[in-house]
Amino acid sequence: MPLPPADDTASWTLDELCALADLPRRTVRFYVQQGLVERPLGETRGARYGHRQLEQLLAIRRWPRAALSLARIRERLAEAQAVPAAVPAAGAVTVCSHLHVAPGVELVIEPARAGLGPEQVRALLQGVLGLWHDIERQAAGARAPGPEDSGNGHGMD
Repeated sequence: MPLPPADDTASWTLDELCALADLPRRTVRFYVQQGLVERPLGETRGARYGHRQLEQLLAIRRWPRAALSLARIRERLAEAQAVPAAVPAAGAVTVCSHLHVAPGVELVIEPARAGLGPEQVRALLQGVLGLWHDIERQAAGARAPGPEDSGNGHGMD
């Protein structure tokens, strides 16, 4: 089901919200019970869910399904709510991390907006550094003369 445009007046039943978020009813109810998703307006069958709850569910779904504790999910939701999802407006102040890979090679990220904690930023940097070193080794291997490059240029003496 395609996602509806952002609209503060939109509201859905639990079944409609579950279809939009592609989650089972039981999961959505559990997230509401745990305080990860805001409570609906109204109770029982008359309860209505809005765009805020849909955004919270979609944010939870974006994170890897690797064993994240409920506490960590809560932290990520708080971080996501603290940072606007849209591109910052002119004059806005953002906090970025500049990961220096090599002279002239730098990776700039906004950890909070990317949903990354300090350990994940370090892991990202280690992965990027590993890839950079692989590229350097490949480039060095391409420049190194081999045995076929010596002698008369035909690889035979």
